[in-house]
Amino acid sequence: MEVDDAGGWLEGLSPDEVLSRKGDGVNMFIEPRTGLDVLDRQECLRLLGRCDLGRIAVVVNGRPLVFPVNFTLDNDAIVLRTDDGTKLHGARNGHVAFECDGTDRVYHTGWSVLASGEAEEVTNVSEVAHLERLRLGTWCPGPSPIWLRIRPKMLTGRRIPPYGPARTQP
Repeated sequence: MEVDDAGGWLEGLSPDEVLSRKGDGVNMFIEPRTGLDVLDRQECLRLLGRCDLGRIAVVVNGRPLVFPVNFTLDNDAIVLRTDDGTKLHGARNGHVAFECDGTDRVYHTGWSVLASGEAEEVTNVSEVAHLERLRLGTWCPGPSPIWLRIRPKMLTGRRIPPYGPARTQP
């Protein structure tokens, strides 16, 4: 796993300090301090593909703002629709972060995926036509004529595993 795929936290750790395991074709690492599974890019994209609601974080006037958005994936890009306003202004003017997660309240497990990069407004007519064919309806009333695409430069994920003694074994 490359350092960027793990959000940089593996840097400086020896191979003995990170437990590695493979399952269902997914490479995962267990972070020894927290016991969380660190997910590879493939698993992060798989989990994002199962969701339709996430959060986009932008910075406006030096203040971080987070907005819930419905989204879909187009290959490995996160796409969403919006209208003119604060969210679009923040996305146009700097880096963005995008987060999606899931929990199991019965078993106290869950996961979180964080993407960061730049959002681009999609204006090319053929690209917009392609995006219009994706499964992405609007949840809020009112128009959402503007398409945003985030191509993650960094994509990280963590899973809270079931608690138990087996967690110390790869």
